[in-house]
Parts: sequence; structure tokens; C-alpha cells
Amino acid sequence: MSRSADAVITAATIHTLTNSDPVTAVAVTNGIITGVGDRASLIDQIGRTTQVLDLGVGTLTPGLIDGHIHPVIGLHLTVGVDLSTVVSYDDLVVALQSATLHDGWLRGWGLDPNVFGDRPVTYAPIVEAVGDEVPVFINLFDAHAALVSPAGLRLAGISGPRDFASSADIVCRDGVPTGHLLELEAIGLVTAVLPAEATADRRIRFRELLTAMAHSGITSGNAMDFEGDSAELVVALEDEGDLPIRLRFAPFCMPGFGSDALDHIVDLQRRRGRRWRVDGVKFLIDGTIDAGTAWLDHADTYGESTAPFWPEPDRYRSAVRHLARRGVPTVTHAIGDAGIRYALDSLVDIAPATSGARHRIEHIETMPDDLVPRFAQQGVVASMQPTHCTHYTRADHTDNWSQRLGVERAQRAFRTRDLRDAGATLALGSDWPVAPFNPRSIMADARLRRRSGHVDEEPIVADQALTAAMALEGYTLHAARAEGARRAGQIKVGNRADFTGFAVDPLAAPPDEVADAPVVLTVVDGQVVYHR
Repeated sequence: MSRSADAVITAATIHTLTNSDPVTAVAVTNGIITGVGDRASLIDQIGRTTQVLDLGVGTLTPGLIDGHIHPVIGLHLTVGVDLSTVVSYDDLVVALQSATLHDGWLRGWGLDPNVFGDRPVTYAPIVEAVGDEVPVFINLFDAHAALVSPAGLRLAGISGPRDFASSADIVCRDGVPTGHLLELEAIGLVTAVLPAEATADRRIRFRELLTAMAHSGITSGNAMDFEGDSAELVVALEDEGDLPIRLRFAPFCMPGFGSDALDHIVDLQRRRGRRWRVDGVKFLIDGTIDAGTAWLDHADTYGESTAPFWPEPDRYRSAVRHLARRGVPTVTHAIGDAGIRYALDSLVDIAPATSGARHRIEHIETMPDDLVPRFAQQGVVASMQPTHCTHYTRADHTDNWSQRLGVERAQRAFRTRDLRDAGATLALGSDWPVAPFNPRSIMADARLRRRSGHVDEEPIVADQALTAAMALEGYTLHAARAEGARRAGQIKVGNRADFTGFAVDPLAAPPDEVADAPVVLTVVDGQVVYHR
């Protein structure tokens, strides 16, 4: 006689993503799927202690996997007033005037440089709002640039330009800093003097963040993190109980890292807990188009974005290949066409990692035709964030990103459909906190090529829209394939019991409806972490 299942989940629709016959019930035992069919066929697994969850007219899918998040770094990036809804220079001044100081600093995040319009990006609105004696630090939305007040610059000892190991820059006019800092090394001069958040408060915010992600239907996230107190945070949270979602960490490898630092990254791959592990390394080959720090084949309209993040890119290539040969899956942030090409060239003839995970390139914002087929040919994962396109660019090319690129390159924007049609593995994600992490709206935007809920907006390069199935696969089947997770991404016997339950069918409902419809169930390791 077979053992009773721990749980049986029934729903009007279950998308297994296995091309099998339609099913309406799934059985789970010890965190593993032990039965797939209908309630009648699984009746032998329903015992006295079996939990039966009926989603009614809802839909069950494999658990959603976010391909790119920054849950630990994001705690630093989201302190203070949320400026992501500010749309004009004057609105920014008003928002800063009403903001509250914390430990003597005014902090903000999520600011879109489009609010400056034709004005240069400087601390001018900060001075207009609060004067030049208040220390102010604002993260711009892309996390690759910041604005700092005159008082904040003085506290950080910034009085002019400096040289950095990377392509970071303190933007100056006539030798005087404007408050605009580009890339991590320059920004780090100020973050080093910011008041530290209490450890207990960070733990609370970290668990609240992961819980909110679980409530949105996310069961697992690829965390481009493991800096600072990452290890202490996840260990402390697991001492208190299971993490709400799985986390797969990729620590950073930066310009200037020597052999000892590379060996340390290899050693970190051994770190793991019940629902987290280190499995990868994160590189940046360029910055962002909005900040003028991407690596393009030809300069942008401002004469910028002409150089890699690594001043000696051959050192990047050497580090990538060194770590890849030691079984570490590599992840490279590459936004501009030159950066994407160099990253692909660096991965020629490199085998998948020991874990089975594939090497990946992140973001891939503007790309010529000749690079599209190379992802499938080389087995390199394309990891992309549809809301980077829909939230920060516009169909009429009046946004900062498009104006910097010009029409021809802006028309190569976020080529998700071309990559799928060429046979590439396409993992989708949010890049939280650069963009919101709600996977329903991200999948909807991937289909609409505009912001979900904004029916008056024109789609951005409409022929790059994904089908409903492609969008769901980007969060399930393809995301699992990218991780080398052989027992995830599909609902079948033997796979891990990670599920997401929707109030509507994400493959049948209109995308605007999918974006707003609630998640009704999230299951990780067979355990219900959210049930509406």
C-alpha cells in the first residue's frame, strides 16, 4: 500500500509544462511531487493526515523563479524616500522638501533621470529643496548612478575627479563635482560614510522582502549578491526558520581582483543552507545606457558609453575563463552591443558549470542581428527584464535611453522574441530594486511591450512581444534550465514541489488581467508559504 501524501493540490487548470495530458491534481510527499493526474487517480495517496488544497477555478503552475534580483544589496539601495513615481524636476523638489532625515541624512532611491528633461543631472534640485548644508544621498533607478548633495560630498571627502580601477567617475564641471556619481567605486565613497542600519532592522526588512516575494508567487530567486553581511543574514534567518523562497547567490568579481580573490569565489561555492546556496559569480562588462557607462560599438549621442567597465577587458576574460574552468557558472552584466559581443566571445568553447548551470549574460538591452543566434549556438542563457523596457523607455523615443542611442539602436531594444525564436534559453526576472518584482506584471509587460494597465501607451518594438507560454516559461522551464535545476520548472513526478497558484489562467487571460489578478498559493519544498 502506498504511503499517504503530505498534500494534494487540486485546481481547474494545472499547467505542467510537460506536454502531457491535462491534469487537475498533484500529490506531494517530503517536498517531492509523487503524483500527477486527477483527484480520482490520486485517491490512494489521500490519507487521514493529507492536507487537501482546492484552488477551485484557479490555475496551478510550476513555482516562479526570478532570474535576477538583489535582495541584500537592495536593502542598501532602498533606504529613505521612494522616488520611483517622481516624473518631473519640480515633483522631485517637492518630494525632497517633504522627506524625513534619518541619522542626519536625507536618503532616496529609484529616481529616473528622465525627470531632469533637458537639464543636466546635478545636485541642483537637492539644493533648491533643502539647501547645501543637508547631507543627501539618492540612488538613481539603475543602481549604477547616484546624486549627492554638496554637504554629502564634503563628508565623503569628494572635492574633484579621481581615478578608479573600473570605469567609475565623479562627474565634474570645471573640476568641481556636480553631485552625479557613476558606477560602484565612485558611489562607494559616499556609501562608506552613510550611517549603518542596525543588524536587527536589516534582518526584519530582509525577511519582509522575501515574504513579499513569496506572496507575489515567487518561489526562487537568482540573487546577484553575497557581499557584505549576506551570509550572516541568510544564516540568521534560517536559524529562525525556513526562508520564504529559495536563493541562489552569485558574488561579485570586480576589476582589480587578484588570484586570492578568485580563489575565495571558488571557495564560496561550498556555502549553502536549506533553501540557499552560492552557485555562480557576477561580472559587469559595462554600466548602463542611461548613465552613459554602457559599452557600445559606437558612442551614444552625448559621446559617451564607449568603454568597458573593466579598463583592461582582457582581465575580465581571463577571470571568466579561470572561474568557469573551475566549475563556477558565470553571470555577466552586458547592456551595450560591444559588451554583449565581448561577453559572448569570452564564453566560446566554455562548458556548462559543474552544477549543470549555464553561463549567462544579463540585461542585453540593444543588440545587432549578428549576435542574436549566438546565444543558442553557444548555449549561453539570455537573462532579461521586460520592465526595464516598458518602465524606462517609450515607443516615441523621447526617453533618455532612446535619445542617447538614436532611433536605429533603440529599435533593437530588448529583443526577447528574436532570442526565443532563435532557440535561446530566455530567463526572465525583475532586477529588483531597479524595477518592481511582481512577476505577473512582468510577464504581462513581456507580452504587451508596454506597461500593464496602461492601455493608452504604444507598444515598444511590438514585434518583440512574447507569447503567454513564452512569458510563463521564462519564469519556470527556461529559468530552471538556466540554473541547471533538473527537478524544477515542470510539474512531474520526481520534481521538487514548488508551485504558484493564480486566480486566473496566465495562458488564457488577457495580460492586463493577469497583471492585476491575485496569486492564491505559493508552495516551496511542499510547504505552503502563502495561501490566499
